[in-house]
Amino acid sequence: MIKPEQLWDAIVNIAKWRGMSCSGLAKFSGLDATTFNKSKRITKYGTYKWPSTLSLAKVLSAVNLSLGEFARRFMPKD
Repeated sequence: MIKPEQLWDAIVNIAKWRGMSCSGLAKFSGLDATTFNKSKRITKYGTYKWPSTLSLAKVLSAVNLSLGEFARRFMPKD
């Protein structure tokens, strides 16, 4: 089962792969620069939020990754 923190880690790793910060990746993807800030990843109760599917889709489109390629390259192998 995929956990939200795994998706956040994958987004961070995409940014590193492209030589960007998370803020830079967000802007490159047409999102607000603060979209991937650490403060927006966790609820006030200390649990991880899920990144939005729209944000993830914009990132994948911007870096030209299919969903399958994203899963193969950036998601943990169980």
